[in-house]
Amino acid sequence: QVRLVESGGGLVQAGGSLRLSCAASGSIFSINTMGWYRQTPGKQRELVATITSRGTTVLADSVKGRFTISTISRDNAKNTVYLQMNSLKPADTAVYYCTARTIRTEDYWGQGTQVTVSS
Repeated sequence: QVRLVESGGGLVQAGGSLRLSCAASGSIFSINTMGWYRQTPGKQRELVATITSRGTTVLADSVKGRFTISTISRDNAKNTVYLQMNSLKPADTAVYYCTARTIRTEDYWGQGTQVTVSS
């Protein structure tokens, strides 16, 4: 079992920045990929970014150009993944979920953290 706890969400003005953190505990040695998804009411959860244990990253097209390659980072020593979000827009308002996939392809999710961007 893997437990994920997110932090860092909140209210920010358009153009501002936020840094989300997600700390993993439990069977951390089985984790391969960690990442972030987001969801707004009535819509499907969508990918934001992922990072593997070796540091390979994937960034969603919806945030490319605003979220740079350094957007998602991972501290394996602290079992924590970060999401640095810059130049935020009201369209980025969502609940952001941390996720982890193990080497056995089991998926785990955090409880979510609300990000609200005001115009």
